[in-house]
Order: sequence, then C-alpha cells, then structure tokens
Amino acid sequence: MLDDTEVSRVLVVTAHPDDVDFGASGTIAGWVDAGVEVTYCVITDGDAGGFDPAVPRSEIPRIRRAEQVAAAAATGVTDVRFLGYRDGELTVTHGLRRDISRVIRQVRPQRMLIQTPERNWERIPASHPDHMAAGEAAIQAVYPDARNPFAHPSLLDDEGLDAWSVQEVWVMGHPTRTHYVDVTDTFARKIEALRAHESQTAHMPDLEGFVRGWGAGLAAEAGFPDGRLAEGFFISVMPG
Repeated sequence: MLDDTEVSRVLVVTAHPDDVDFGASGTIAGWVDAGVEVTYCVITDGDAGGFDPAVPRSEIPRIRRAEQVAAAAATGVTDVRFLGYRDGELTVTHGLRRDISRVIRQVRPQRMLIQTPERNWERIPASHPDHMAAGEAAIQAVYPDARNPFAHPSLLDDEGLDAWSVQEVWVMGHPTRTHYVDVTDTFARKIEALRAHESQTAHMPDLEGFVRGWGAGLAAEAGFPDGRLAEGFFISVMPG
C-alpha cells in the first residue's frame, strides 16, 4: 500500500454525480488538504435522477453537472470531467474502457478510487447496476488497458497519450473493507458536498444524521475511539 506522501495525483471514477460524495468525499478532502491533485471522472450525467416532477427532464443533466462541480469545490477538487453516458443504461463496453483509459493517461494518477463491481447483498443500493458497471470498466481500464501501449491504439497514435500504470486502487462500497480513514475533521465538508446535490438530497429530512450514523458505524468497525467518523475501502495494489 502506498504511503500518502508517495501520491501526488488521484483519479476518481464514478457512475453518477453524488456517488463520490456519499462514499469518499471526507477522505478526498483530506487528500486535497495534504496537497494531492484529485480529478473526478463522472461517467453519466445522472439524467435518470431527481425527485421533483416539475423540473423538465431535459434540464436534469445540466443541473446535476453543476451540482457535482459545486460539491467538488466543497472538498477542494476543481478538475471534474464528465463522459456523458446515459444514466441507467451503463454497461461495460470497449468504448467505455477506452474513455476511462484516456482519462487515466491524461491524469497519470498513482492512485485511483473506483466503485465496486461486486454486488453487496447487505446493501443493495450500493449495488446499483451503473455502479457495478462503472467499477468493472474502471478496473479493466486500470488493468490491462491504460498500461498497455497496444490497447486502444488510437489513444497513442491519434492523441499522443502514452501508456500509464496505476499503482494502487481504492474501492468504495466494497462488501469487504480492508482500510478505514478517519474523516471526523473533514465531515463538515462532506455534508456541504452532499447538500450541493440539492436535486438528490433536499428531500432527506436528516441528511447529516443519516451520514453521521453511517460514519460512526464504520469508525466503530475500524476500532476508532468513540465520537470519531470514518469511511471504509478495499485496497488493491496493482502489479508492477
């Protein structure tokens, strides 16, 4: 596992706007505070989301992109990229693997944060089909695609993007957690980020209480002292 001092760039790949903020924004705020450059790659525009029937569906992609940019700013992230795939229709395709590989080669991260491709039977909402497809496409882009100069040859031949090997992958939402991050000191920014997703969270009567309970449970699971809050991940070290 890399020490945080060995990491200067992190790439986060998620299916929807708000996924990263529920799962990892406290951790990301800490990375940014430590001087790490973090990039968000959001595969869909979340166009199947939202709860207000008065809002025209055609406006949802614009709204959700703006919400994600504002949420990212709450954690200190300014580089947010959208791939524009359709919400609710995500599958692992050669094209999606190429598009994620492109961003990997552009950003050249030592560490990536992705969603789990494995179903969590204890927390089915974490296993949204788009989440699992995003996770599977992302890990295939990490290995073998982005590191292989002969995969997706147009990336090198037409765009000049050399192969890049990611060293470590953090997985959020995984049914087995192997690492925990204390996010007590960045929790307020996590809540600020989640509230920026107004179309998704404004209907929740006690957003902070819900997220705080979740974080307290993970902190207890990690063995942290009472009163602390945590986020949990599965970590995989990539082959050299």
